[in-house]
Amino acid sequence: GIEPMAVASLAVLVGTSENVAAAHDLNELAGHFDPAATSKSAAKFDPDELFVLNRTLIHQMSFEEARDRLIVLGISGDKAEPFWLAVRGNIDRLSDAVAWWRILSDGPQEQAEFSGEDRDFLHQAFDLLPEEPWNGSVWKDWTGKIKEATGRKGKPLFMPLRLALTGRTSGPELSDLLPLMG
Repeated sequence: GIEPMAVASLAVLVGTSENVAAAHDLNELAGHFDPAATSKSAAKFDPDELFVLNRTLIHQMSFEEARDRLIVLGISGDKAEPFWLAVRGNIDRLSDAVAWWRILSDGPQEQAEFSGEDRDFLHQAFDLLPEEPWNGSVWKDWTGKIKEATGRKGKPLFMPLRLALTGRTSGPELSDLLPLMG
């Protein structure tokens, strides 16, 4: 699940005076490499650095770059591009997108536990959910109505909604995901 350019960037730049940074292609990487900048001492390989480089490449990857690989993973159709743009900043490997696609398609994979107070809050909140079709402003409009009706704000407002919608405590912006959920 590691991008080839993450491996290449680390392999070429480790042990040089250059900062180890993710290059998007070999030409860019060649521009950063100077054999004279290679250290005479042993290079220190840190596997965690590889994951940081990989994350950087994934977070910056355009839909056009990811499209064919997403199709292989079962992510396609009209929602594929807005989905990719919503989730890419929250995944470490391209294959991690599959879990978020399942959440959008089938709902949360794990049911969160809610207190009685939060269950009552969620029933009230979902009663306020606007009718479809949803656009980019549905999240803001909906949470504004919820805040007005319940008086909740901040984490007590957003966390139960996130858990109910995704089953997770963190992830992509719900303002980007909610229109895709339908």
